[in-house]
Amino acid sequence: FDSDEPAYILFTSGSTGEPKPVVTPRRAIATTVRSLRDLFGITPDDRVLQFASLNWDTCFEEILPTLTVGAALVFNDEAHSGSFPRFLRMIERERITVLNLPTAFWHELVHYQSDTRAGLPDCVRAVVIGGEAVNPARLADWCDLDAARIRLINTYGCTETTLITHAVDLHGPQAPHFDTPWRETERAPIGWSLPHVLEHVTDEGELLIGGPALALGYRGLPEATRARFVDVPGGRHFRTGDRVRRSPDGMLVPAGRFDHEVKVRGIRVDPGEVEAHIAGHPGVSAVAVVGDLVAGRTALLAYVVPRPHADVSTLDADLLGYLRTRVPPHLVPSRITVVPTLVRTASGKADRTKTHQRHATHGRGKESDER
Repeated sequence: FDSDEPAYILFTSGSTGEPKPVVTPRRAIATTVRSLRDLFGITPDDRVLQFASLNWDTCFEEILPTLTVGAALVFNDEAHSGSFPRFLRMIERERITVLNLPTAFWHELVHYQSDTRAGLPDCVRAVVIGGEAVNPARLADWCDLDAARIRLINTYGCTETTLITHAVDLHGPQAPHFDTPWRETERAPIGWSLPHVLEHVTDEGELLIGGPALALGYRGLPEATRARFVDVPGGRHFRTGDRVRRSPDGMLVPAGRFDHEVKVRGIRVDPGEVEAHIAGHPGVSAVAVVGDLVAGRTALLAYVVPRPHADVSTLDADLLGYLRTRVPPHLVPSRITVVPTLVRTASGKADRTKTHQRHATHGRGKESDER
């Protein structure tokens, strides 16, 4: 087979627009798997849980590095039982050594562990997370758990750039910030590029990614392909739409998305920044913030999923008071609505737009006087 022949076609998640069919060549998946084997440190002694759906490209992060070194790939329906006690018992019974979890699922797992002080079984040596930005409050909770022996690997990537392109150990024996306590509003880095990856950060802060793992483009969508796959110094790169900054030690730190920014009172606001502050409240399990027109002006609207112990009758008002002591007035949502769940994509990412559409006229909410 020619290395440029397609290996598979997979649709993007749709969390940043309409899903698009991405054509991934054989060379891209082969190159990436070599880097992932080294990143995860997979050996024949490992037992890796198959957690991701087979219609999401994360499944290849679990399947291919595992089988190509002769390690065991473990399938078990209790991975999706909805019960964290059953999930943890299954991990111990199956002697799982490596977990690859959606960040959203990991957030909920850390909630459970913080509330119950239930640790991961001793067999687990690494937890890989990815799919969305790490909630800094949950990272602080993880660091308070007895998990210093476990590698917590934060990963970043796009369907168009094939699985993972950047990674860093946020906690554990190989973490560069192991002795640094995480602040609840500190953005977690996505790390450094993997050996096969080329990166370019524009003057505006947009991350562009190139290298041999780049997709061929969007099948049947030549205009969309030309718009997102561009030529820059170093060759063809993909425009991720993600804004980043570089830390003093060279790591990339996420700074929101260009297509999520809204202007509130003439000031550019990244809803993700507001989400990070709200998520720091002890009564919040998950949150999505959107910008929309209210009385003819752009305003921030927050949808909050409470933790089991939270007082739902006062949570919205409590959050408004909590935010007013921590952020400027333009970052305080005009309305906070308590909802049972957020709408999520097939890959587990929070879908802000559909969450807003579902709950805009339902649920109980508290109006802010920050207009």
